[in-house]
Amino acid sequence: MPGRAYWMASTCHGCPARCGVLVKCRDGRPIRIEGNPEHPLSRGGLCAVGQASVLELYDTLRLDGPMLRGAKSDWASVDAFVREQLAGAQRVRVLSTTLASPTSKRVIDEFLARFPDGKHVVYDVPSASAIREAHGGVLPHYRFDNADVIVSLDADFLGTWISPVEFTKQWSSRRAWHAQFEARLSLTGSKADQRVRLHPRETTAVLAYLAGATNEPPLKPVVLERIRKRLEEARGRSLVVCGSKRVEDQLLVKRINERNYGTTLDLAAPSYQREGNDHELAQLFAEPVDALFVVDANPVYDLPEFAVDHVPLVVTFPSHIDETSKRAHAVCPSPHFLESWNDSEPVAGVYAVTQPAIAPLRNTREVIESLAAWSGKPARAYDMIRATGKTAEWDKTLHDGFAVWSAATPVAALYAAAEPRRAAALPPPLKAATGVAALHTFTPVLYASIAMRDGRHAHNAWLHELPDPITKVTWDNYASLSPKAAEKLNVKDGDVVNVQGVELPAFVQPGQHDGVVAIAIGYGRLGTDRFAKVGPKWLLRRTHLTGGDTVGRRAIQLAKYDTVTITKTGKRHELATTQLYNRVDEHRPEPFAPVPSPRERGEGQGEGSSLWPAKAKGAHQWAMAIDLAKCTGCSACVIGCQSENNVPVVGKDEVLREREMHWIRIDRYFKGEGDELQVVHQPMMCAHCGNAPCETVCPVLATVHSSDGLNQQVYNRCVGTRYCANNCPYKVRRFNWFDYPHDDVFANLTLNPDVAVRSRGVMEKCSMCVQRIEEARIVAKQQGLPIADGAIRTACEQSCPADAIRFGDANDPKSRIAALRKDERYFVVLEELNVKPAVGYLTV
Repeated sequence: MPGRAYWMASTCHGCPARCGVLVKCRDGRPIRIEGNPEHPLSRGGLCAVGQASVLELYDTLRLDGPMLRGAKSDWASVDAFVREQLAGAQRVRVLSTTLASPTSKRVIDEFLARFPDGKHVVYDVPSASAIREAHGGVLPHYRFDNADVIVSLDADFLGTWISPVEFTKQWSSRRAWHAQFEARLSLTGSKADQRVRLHPRETTAVLAYLAGATNEPPLKPVVLERIRKRLEEARGRSLVVCGSKRVEDQLLVKRINERNYGTTLDLAAPSYQREGNDHELAQLFAEPVDALFVVDANPVYDLPEFAVDHVPLVVTFPSHIDETSKRAHAVCPSPHFLESWNDSEPVAGVYAVTQPAIAPLRNTREVIESLAAWSGKPARAYDMIRATGKTAEWDKTLHDGFAVWSAATPVAALYAAAEPRRAAALPPPLKAATGVAALHTFTPVLYASIAMRDGRHAHNAWLHELPDPITKVTWDNYASLSPKAAEKLNVKDGDVVNVQGVELPAFVQPGQHDGVVAIAIGYGRLGTDRFAKVGPKWLLRRTHLTGGDTVGRRAIQLAKYDTVTITKTGKRHELATTQLYNRVDEHRPEPFAPVPSPRERGEGQGEGSSLWPAKAKGAHQWAMAIDLAKCTGCSACVIGCQSENNVPVVGKDEVLREREMHWIRIDRYFKGEGDELQVVHQPMMCAHCGNAPCETVCPVLATVHSSDGLNQQVYNRCVGTRYCANNCPYKVRRFNWFDYPHDDVFANLTLNPDVAVRSRGVMEKCSMCVQRIEEARIVAKQQGLPIADGAIRTACEQSCPADAIRFGDANDPKSRIAALRKDERYFVVLEELNVKPAVGYLTV
């Protein structure tokens, strides 16, 4: 129906985790992606990358049609060329990242079967190959919701490790006691009950102690003894996970988890979310091949030692020209997942379908259709996908987006497959590494960031402008150093340092090990100079990218070094951060820094005396509560709000001027130092104050209070005095300094027609997704029923992986929000001001 939204169930392809999604469409075009609450793994959650993927569908720089030897071509010519080149080929390889698609794997195998030596090689960045090798070639399906005790060693399972949305859902539903060992401060480490800074060289020794292979704790004896005791007391209900790439370390982890298989680790229905094999990848480097087909991967960027120039035939299937396709003979662009047919089986027994929500916007072709055509058996992707699914339940599978099958692999058989390696599980412990080994020598720790992951989303402006949850930096990667290391090197934030040939700005990060330098991968991608023009065009505009430059720097090549040298260059590179206050345990000059301040247990929100007159209240009083114990700071809510409410991208220069436009910011506070560092994440949006200070100072009544408790912003009244922003104690109002560019008609298809696009000189802020409230009100009126509790879910609440946000009617005594406001942990920020915010929090 024109003007009415409809939803289609599908599967996210932002990473190999393959979360279930619902795609919101208006008038034939997808405008928003949300989590599918019925999906058995992600259960309604969706990360920032998944929600931002809709922007990539409408990217004007996506490839439009195939290319041959760097020139535009057509599919018939490409097909003829590939068939000709494959005639007589012996060694043919398909190189991909984890596909998690049973149909894609079947078609690839059928394609390779035509050649005497055909092989499918899979790699991942970062790799989980060591975990699979320790378990006989399979990856366990982790169940954090069954654990009473969780110990993680360099596994950021709430951030980017394997299946973070699924793991966050499990973690938040139970909140087991959690210890984190890590060299850098990760999102997972920020939520740990016990956090220990751990140098990568100390990992094996700590695992050997926890496994009982030695009784000599390599560091912090009291802490390690307490953790080992907790693991022993929770045998069968504990879980140890490790991000190490050493098989010996993973065998020790397996030994510690020995009694947990079947409860917190599932081998009967293993995970297929990481299928990379480092041994097969190394073999590919060493052998000559006749043809290489690169699927959903960019090995020239990902693998520094990988070269394709000597291969007679290289075929790629990218969305943009990247480092690998630039060297390919044939480039066969594949469609965005929102316009394609595909399937996935992220965990054995969970089959999910990807279905198109729009007709293809570019001249692209599915990878499996190309391979089928070159095999001499052309077929449609839809037919191949349907042949994999259960035909009798196909309509239901399409409607739900998934189907649950039975997995019959016996646990004992899979566990026993790795038994012969247990004898090798006790390597000699490595010497502990403490402090800074030398003045300029550090161990590199490379990690996938929340936004960029392995770099496949480097053309997404929403993700570049998303503040990192820990550092709050946008539009850059950087060399993170501990305060002690930075002091020894005499560097501060923004000083450019040379890290073994890679120049990066330094960033001083509390909670990091003194002996490491942490750098995010995924930056420095070809083509990101496109963002040199992002932001408003005005007289004092500064350009931070020049022609051929990139957003950030490629750092994956540092993985080959055990240690790197760091030297100052004397240059400066300003880092655009969205938070200038960081600590809650020292004085800061900012007068209104919203520091978490819970009221005394059992104390109610006092009325007090007030200069504000009493307001008439309607049938509803909309309110929100955010559980800080659950909030991980993952920033999925930030992108969800941006997608729903047409929040513009302003560019690095405007962020440097403190003019970011996000309606939600997630404040991150530090307390303590070193291993005692504590971190709190606090989402802040318009508090919709009952006694709103902004309303009393607006000279044109552009901000007014509604009878149902909302602080409303009337855009066509606003004249831009900014009095309201000055008077807001929470600093959550955003001012449009410019008409931010909307001249890309194609990209404008992402805009939500239910929300106005604001113009220059207008103040804006969180509206509690009033468009969703009004839609629910209309539906309830048509049905003659009251608005049910939970019928309205704001964009930030809907896809929160941790279920930390709750919205509802405070006037309904049976509502979830009414119960939370009576919880002894409930508090409001700056309660002493008596502004009576409708947004409150539950203490950590």
